[in-house]
Amino acid sequence: MTSSFATRLLRWFDQHGRKELPWQHPRDAYRVWLSEVMLQQTQVATVIGYFERFVATLPTLRELAAADEDTVLALWSGLGYYRRARFLHRAAQICVEQHDGELPRDFAALSALPGIGRSTAGAILAQAHGLRFAILDGNVKRVLARYHGFHGHPGESAVEKQLWQYAETHTPNTRLADYTQAIMDLGATVCVRSRPRCEDCPLAADCIAHRDDLTAQLPSRKPAKSIPTRATVMLILRDNRHRVLLERRGPQGVWSGLWSLPEATDPDDAWRVAQHYARIDDAQSLAPFIHLFSHYRLTIEPLLFDHATAQRGIADNPQLRWCSAGELAALGLPAPVRTLLLNLAPASSREHIRPSEE
Repeated sequence: MTSSFATRLLRWFDQHGRKELPWQHPRDAYRVWLSEVMLQQTQVATVIGYFERFVATLPTLRELAAADEDTVLALWSGLGYYRRARFLHRAAQICVEQHDGELPRDFAALSALPGIGRSTAGAILAQAHGLRFAILDGNVKRVLARYHGFHGHPGESAVEKQLWQYAETHTPNTRLADYTQAIMDLGATVCVRSRPRCEDCPLAADCIAHRDDLTAQLPSRKPAKSIPTRATVMLILRDNRHRVLLERRGPQGVWSGLWSLPEATDPDDAWRVAQHYARIDDAQSLAPFIHLFSHYRLTIEPLLFDHATAQRGIADNPQLRWCSAGELAALGLPAPVRTLLLNLAPASSREHIRPSEE
């Protein structure tokens, strides 16, 4: 029997829920899966454009599986957390190899695919097939923690286990696709992190956090940690045809597998690194900037070497390529690198720097 919680939530959804999102029409398993992965750590307003471009290029799971990694990463470029895109690509290939080119409807088989955990698997099965599976993304955790007045950081295993129990209890037996969308919508639009709109919430009458004025404290925040700062010098080696030298990053670390700029640890080391790739004369120092990751901030100092001439062997290295501005769109580039290159002026008024004579 549908609980009072679900009944009120579905009644609210019928009037206020989001029903015109691009992955809802049609709401098949591939589109739901793609949207769920994109929505991890990313807001709906940002995802919509990426989703539409992605499905326009790769409209089916089989086409995603057959695509090369550069195509997938280029479509993903700017969304961040690029491991999601690689998991998506590999999971599609596994589906072709083992599941007749379809996402499995079996929960265990689906959740065993790369990048598909318990909540994502539940969201796919509930929304695409109307099966009774609960979800517990960040928005749902916030709704349930506040409604039940449950303290503790949701990232802790014991806290998450209790929230899963709440999620299972409240999930109804009917209208699973609507309910799944409804509880996500409530967390995204009403029960928001700061200044929740409790006056518009269909669950406010029974919400413990609302009753006890705890919405600012729940869910409990993760203990604060200082965010370290790292620094790098990005080398923009540009030849006489205005092409820039790009290097594919290795399989480990941040931006793994993406095309990026060669890097040096500091400006003094930059000349030695640049000369490994090309014959250079002088450099122009561009404005440094900061790029934020979830666990650290990166200070980037760009150094532009114009009129660079490639050293021997560059053309034979598949991990290096000279790229024109028009070719950037087809490559998976880290967002700050793409922005840096697209905004690069033909010539810079910055100070010319020559290597030290020491």
